[in-house]
Amino acid sequence: MSIDTAMIFAAGFGTRMQELTAHTPKPMLKLGGVPMIDHAIRHLRSAGIRRLFANTHYLPEGLEAHLSQQGVITLREETILETGGGLKAALPEIDRDHVITMNPDALWVGPNPVTALLDGWKPEMSGLLMLTPSAKDKLNDFSLEQGEIARKGPFRYTGLQILRTDFLSEITDDVFSLNIYWDYLLERHKLHGITYNGNWADIGTAEGLAKANRQLTE
Repeated sequence: MSIDTAMIFAAGFGTRMQELTAHTPKPMLKLGGVPMIDHAIRHLRSAGIRRLFANTHYLPEGLEAHLSQQGVITLREETILETGGGLKAALPEIDRDHVITMNPDALWVGPNPVTALLDGWKPEMSGLLMLTPSAKDKLNDFSLEQGEIARKGPFRYTGLQILRTDFLSEITDDVFSLNIYWDYLLERHKLHGITYNGNWADIGTAEGLAKANRQLTE
C-alpha cells in the first residue's frame, strides 16, 4: 500500500508564542528565514508525499495564499475542531484510508522524519507515531516496547504520525483531540511507535522558536 497524502495541522491560535502571533499565524513565523510550515512541506515532498492538505482558522488569508503557492490544499475551519475533529472533517476531501498528519511547529535535524516513518509502517498497523526520548518526566507521553506503545513512559510524541482513517467514524464528537482516537486504538492494541534517529525540538513557544533559530544558525 502506498501512502501519498498528508494533512498539516495549521489552524491553532499559537497563544504560547505570545505577541509573535498577534498579527501572524504560528505556521508563518520564520524558522531559518522561511515560514516554519515550509519545513514540514519540504520533509513531506522529499519523502514522496504529493497530496498535501492543511486546516486553517486563525488569520487564515495570508496563510492560505502562501500554501496555495506551495500546492497545498487548505480547509478552513469556521470553529476550532482540534486535531481529531479537524482530521475527521477533512476526510471527504482527503479521500484516503491512511494519512500522514504533521505539526509544523517542530525542528528536525537529521534524516527525513517522514521517510523514516514510512519505512516503519506495516499494513497491519492502524496508527504509527514518531516518538523521541524525553528527559523531563512530566512531559513523557508513552512507553515503547517492541513497537507497541502504552500511555506514560520515557518517550514524547513529536507531532508526526500515520493513521488509518476509517475508524475515525467510531468517534461521534465533532470536536475532539486525537488523544481520544489514540485511546480507541490502544484499547485494541493497534497503536505503534518508532523513535526518530536524529535531533527533534518543539517550537511551541517563543523561547522554543528562538532556540531553534539559534540551532540552525550554529
